[in-house]
Amino acid sequence: MYKFFIKRVIDFSVSLIVLLFFFPILFIVSILLLIANKGKVFFFQQRPGKDGKIFKIVKFKTMRDLYDEQGKPLPDMKRITKVGRFLRQTSLDELPQLLNVLFGQMSLIGPRPLLVSYLDLYNDFQKRRHEVKPGITGWTQVNGRNSIDWTQRFELDVWYVDNCSFLLDLKIIYKTIIKVIKREGVNASDTTTMQMFKGN
Repeated sequence: MYKFFIKRVIDFSVSLIVLLFFFPILFIVSILLLIANKGKVFFFQQRPGKDGKIFKIVKFKTMRDLYDEQGKPLPDMKRITKVGRFLRQTSLDELPQLLNVLFGQMSLIGPRPLLVSYLDLYNDFQKRRHEVKPGITGWTQVNGRNSIDWTQRFELDVWYVDNCSFLLDLKIIYKTIIKVIKREGVNASDTTTMQMFKGN
């Protein structure tokens, strides 16, 4: 009952309220990014949602479009702007995803939506993370975020799928707030925000 109905009602209501409450901050951040990224405020990318259905995620753009001589993007830490680094450390770059929640593509709580290119690399156990909608934050994010390896990430994601409840979601929200305040687990290293998943 909670996972398939009540959770959606809460997602929609909370997202709408938060977007309205944070609108002044969103406006200011948009102006700063407009300057830092030379006119580009948002980052759009296709991600797999529930049952692997593809949707377009929206976030604040935290990195500039810089490439090496071969045309490959420079490492994340060389492209991230000062504004972008602050947004990531405070998780404010995730706020636009509340629009994805309003449209029913995401939930407030759930496994983070990963790259579409990973879909063919999952084994049967790892695919189970797509049995629920992806979330802005989740059980993995409050238990290591980008600082844990892929095996642990998938185990935590699937554990959430099997144990999703209202009380667990409240616990995740509380722990997320603490993580954001302490700015824990944002970067896995000094050169990238999260190591690429290369399969099993």
